[in-house]
Amino acid sequence: MRSSSADHGTLSIKIPAASSAGVFVFREIHEDEFRPELFSSFIRRQVVHDCWRRAGSSWEIRPDPFIDDWTCDDILELLHKLRKIISAGGLVYGVFSSGCLKGFAAVDSRLFGSSSQYADLAELHVSEEARRLGVGSALFCKAAAFALGVGARKLYISSHSAVESVAFYLAMGCREAEELEPMHVAKEPYDRQLEYVL
Repeated sequence: MRSSSADHGTLSIKIPAASSAGVFVFREIHEDEFRPELFSSFIRRQVVHDCWRRAGSSWEIRPDPFIDDWTCDDILELLHKLRKIISAGGLVYGVFSSGCLKGFAAVDSRLFGSSSQYADLAELHVSEEARRLGVGSALFCKAAAFALGVGARKLYISSHSAVESVAFYLAMGCREAEELEPMHVAKEPYDRQLEYVL
């Protein structure tokens, strides 16, 4: 297993200490914080140009331009999901700058797979202005450490099909999932189903 400066036991990365927005604070997000205002300064917006698409038994990159963002209803649905993860013993871990949420990861503690090998990386998002600063990598590592701690051998990721999103997970060491989680496939048929060996 690889050593880590982030105290997660999986990867060795340098956690960002500051950005133009100020100092980053990494901490767990508690259930009583799950209110719409938590996301009041969070910019989900992602401009997508190219996506991975299934072509028979392989994948290829195709142009599919769109802008991905959250509506108010999306945020309410997300809050409900995060509450369920916390109530089931999962983790929601956030990155804050000047008290404002800039990124978060959520891991469900309920294991699944043919030998209960997977923990689900249910969410990982970084606000637009905080991307490419190492925040996503730090959150991924925290998620991996938590998954290992609850007995998982792999982290399961249903990745957004945007080229940039998939590139992030592949750079972190993820690969195609050996087993597919049916609910993820049904909900997001264009996602790439990936796994990370802990």
